[in-house]
Formats: sequence, structure tokens, C-alpha cells
Amino acid sequence: MNEVSPEGFSRLRHDLRTPINHILGYSELLAEDATDAKNEGMVRDLMRIRQAARELLEIVQERLVPGLESGSGSSVKPGTVSEGEDWGGVTDVLSGNVLVVDDDEGNRELLERHLKRLGLGVSSVASGEEALRRVMEPGLDVVLLDVMMPGLDGTGVLERMKADPTTRHLPVIMVSGWDELDGVARCISMGAEDFLSKPFNPVLLRARIGASLEKKALRDAEQRHLATIERTRRRLEGELEQARQYVASTFPAKVQGKVGLDWVHEPSSELGGDALGYHWIDEDHLAIYLLDVCGHGVGASLMAVAAINVLRTGGLGSVDFRDPGAVLSALNEAFPMSRHNDMYFTIWYGVYHAREGWLEHASGGHPPALLLKPVEKPEDGHGGWEAVRLRVAGPIIGAVEGRRYRSAREAVPRGARLFVMSDGCYEVRSEDGTVYGYDDFERFVRARGGDDQVLGEVLAWARQSRGSDLLEDDFSMVRCCFEG
Repeated sequence: MNEVSPEGFSRLRHDLRTPINHILGYSELLAEDATDAKNEGMVRDLMRIRQAARELLEIVQERLVPGLESGSGSSVKPGTVSEGEDWGGVTDVLSGNVLVVDDDEGNRELLERHLKRLGLGVSSVASGEEALRRVMEPGLDVVLLDVMMPGLDGTGVLERMKADPTTRHLPVIMVSGWDELDGVARCISMGAEDFLSKPFNPVLLRARIGASLEKKALRDAEQRHLATIERTRRRLEGELEQARQYVASTFPAKVQGKVGLDWVHEPSSELGGDALGYHWIDEDHLAIYLLDVCGHGVGASLMAVAAINVLRTGGLGSVDFRDPGAVLSALNEAFPMSRHNDMYFTIWYGVYHAREGWLEHASGGHPPALLLKPVEKPEDGHGGWEAVRLRVAGPIIGAVEGRRYRSAREAVPRGARLFVMSDGCYEVRSEDGTVYGYDDFERFVRARGGDDQVLGEVLAWARQSRGSDLLEDDFSMVRCCFEG
């Protein structure tokens, strides 16, 4: 007699178990029907048939082993139902769609009948190749996948499913015989949710399916939630971009001529709290202003735009916009913190009197503007700059109701340069903790005050000092060149 290989014994056990499993499965289904019909005699007959099938299955499991001529009886294998168990039908109904993958038609039919009794939608295929096509279709919730199949087996199907982002998260329950547990363990490590042994226990079948359906439902809900978050994020990004474009539209055009005007603005986040502007009040008076709202984001940006529009359109009633102190006093009354969610802003506002050649200015908690006056240096014969800081002490706008702000005047010679800036232009903290201040800023600007590209050079200096292109605060500056 030829010796049978271990693989041969495994295949023989598989082939013998299949019809026995059918007997066990159908006897359970019929017993449930007989119990519902209160036919006790049929239930007893089916129990005897089922017990005989179980004993035969034990013989196959225990005695068809290489090198074992006989085997003793043993306890019932895990996954079977003992005679004392309740054969009544399952009352709880599940909801979902299951794909059964098994090359044996009888196994597929048996599983389909059990699953349909649980209220599930069921479809089935006979090969691994067909399973891969079906799992790509929408609507599936769980796959019951047989481990041992000809051609592409269950392990191969699972491996391809988990490698595909489309099917990676679809729950898979492996179905196997007890001598295939090594393969099942590998499948679990590859991402299978659970396994069922043949012959399967109806109670365990329902439990495994129910747990997988619940997990998929939770993940589907999570995916819907994430999709909602992503849609909201894209919408908010679009709205922020529209807001950014609107804020940018409030900035004035750059001007060349007897009074040259240009500016730079780099917000530290999507929307900053700085705003700036300039305009001719009449043919002899040029208003120049820059304000900085506390904080960043939408709220700060909205307040900055509101305040700058008031200045640009003259929306402060009968206030004389040629009087910087009067303008700041009116702004203080128009934007009290108590009516603006405790938000405030600082501002520097100046008016250049072109005919007289002087500048009147006022400040509300804002850094001083820097005026560079051209001077000669007799000792070396080269031109230089005298630096004058222009600031009148005054509190932030909105903090002290009824406060009256003062103005000051400064002569502006031909060729002078005026720099009006936010504190983000000079308050720079490097990564190593070094803190740069107004003195550092003044030295840098004074050395390059006549350069046409000085605004870009100052921004590059701030970034280099910071050690990053991303600054801590908004960077905003206006430059005025008084050539005429």
C-alpha cells in the first residue's frame, strides 16, 4: 500500500468533511424549522442524524492523520453545537450585504440559507478570481472567504484585497477547517477580521457577521464624517481665499512721482490683522496710515478692513481728515472695545502738507514711523541720513472712551524717506532666542534708505533674522519718497 503524504491526508479530510458539514448544516436548519412548527418528533430525529454526523466528523478529524492507525474518542470539537444547546431560530435580524466565496456549491447554498434567515442580503461566487471582481462593486459589507480553494485561494484573495485601497477596509471573515488554522493565523495577521471553522456554529456565525457589520458601520460613519470635514475644510479654504483677495483689494496702488508711495504686506497666517493705505485728501494734503488689529484671522481682518474703509471713504462724519489727532479721537469713539468683542487696534496716521513741506502725525499705541532726512557728511563727502522717530504718545484705539489724541509736526525736506510699519517688521525672535528690536531695524533701513528695493530687503532681513520664511507676526510697511 502506497504511503499517503501529509498533503494527501489534508485533502482527503477536506473532501470528506464537506458532505458531513452539509448534513450538519441542513439538519440544524431543518431542526430550527421543526422547532418553530413545534414538531418534537422531527426535532428528535434530526438530533440523532446530527449526532451521527458529528461522530463521523470526529473520526475523520482524528484518525485520518499520517502515522496514526487508530484513535480514541474525544470531546466535541470547537465550532459544533452540543445536544443540549437551543435549536430555536435566531430572532435578532441583521442588516447588510454579504459575499460568500467558496468553491463548493453545497457550502455556498448552506451559508446563503443561514445568512438569509438572519435578514442579510447574500451573493456568492465559486472562485477567488471572481471574488476579486465582485468586491470592487459597491454595496458589500462583509466577505465570507474560504481558505482552501483551487486556483487563487483565500489567502491570495485576501492579500490582493488588502493591497487595494478600494477594498482594503472591507471586512473579511475566513472560513476554514480545523487543520487549516496555520493558514487562518496568517490571514488574521494580513488583516482578516475573524474566522469561522467548518462545520460552523450558527450562533458564532451570527456573532462574527454582526461584529464585522458593526465595525464596518462605524468605519463608514467615520468616513462620512471625515468627508464632511474635508468638504468643510475646502469650503473654508475657498472662503478664506476670497477674503484674502478682498483684503488685498483694499490696498492702494503704488505711486511714482513727486511723492512716491509703495508698500509691502506679508500676513503671518491666511488672514492678518494689518491694513494700510494712503490717499490725497485734496491737492495739497496726503494722508498716510497703517493700523494693526490685535490677533489674526477672520475677526482681526474684518475689523482692519472696516477701519481702513472708514479712513479711505471719510466715514467719520464732520471730522477734518487733515487733523491726525481729530481722526484718531473719532476712530476711538467709533470702535470701542465694548462693542467689538474686546478687540482693539493700534494706528499711525499722518498728513503730508505738500505746499509747506511738513508732516503732521498722531499715534494710537503704534510703533513710531521712521523719517530719514538726507544730510551731507563733510568728513567723507558722501550723503547720509538723519533718522527721526515720529510718534506721539496715545493709547490703543477703543480702550479709553472719550480720549482725545494729540498731533505733532515734523519738517520733511526734499529727498526724505518715510517708513510707516507694524511691529512685526522689527520685533523678530530668532530660533536661538535672539530678539531683534527697533534699533536693529533702524540701523538696517538707515544703511539702505535710498535703495529702490529697500522694502524687499527689510523683509528678507526679518526672515533671515527669524531663521524662517514664516514670521511670527504680520509684516506691513509703507514707504513714502518725497522727491518734489
